[in-house]
Amino acid sequence: MREEHLKRLFSQSLAGDEQAYGQFLTELSALLRAFLRRRLARLPDQVEDLLQEILVAIHNQRQTYAAGQPLTPWIYAIARYKLIDLLRRRSRSDLLHDPMDDDAELFTTADAQAAEARFDVAKLLKGLPDRQRLPIWYVKIEGASVADTAARTGMSVAAVKIGIHRGLKALAATIRSTA
Repeated sequence: MREEHLKRLFSQSLAGDEQAYGQFLTELSALLRAFLRRRLARLPDQVEDLLQEILVAIHNQRQTYAAGQPLTPWIYAIARYKLIDLLRRRSRSDLLHDPMDDDAELFTTADAQAAEARFDVAKLLKGLPDRQRLPIWYVKIEGASVADTAARTGMSVAAVKIGIHRGLKALAATIRSTA
């Protein structure tokens, strides 16, 4: 639900709706703040600065967003790259080496790889028709139930299950053909 809501606000803002843009930024700030607090637990003073940097990057790159793609993976990819940039800058500027930073960078790398994988999945899903792409996205990526997905898409429960099955089969064929 959050994805569709944010995407609607973002689309309205791209069309010039300033009120929708303000609401989008407010809601997005809360999501990103929670995301950053979990990852910067040892650097709480960096959260707000990095949040502002991410919001500026999203604002500057908003015209590069592909309207047919899921919005939150695009946003979180930008956030993760900004987080990685911060950690790299910090590791270069720190005179004292804290061995705990090594572990933090390891987990950050894993998070970045997960973000890249999620973005790659979004690219792969782009090639599928909506009747396959949406059920896979909602059920397999967002973790929604089949019944919720049916309600969100206007499809029957059986159609959602068939869409997932056929879509995953098509994705597997695509991956095999490119490997």
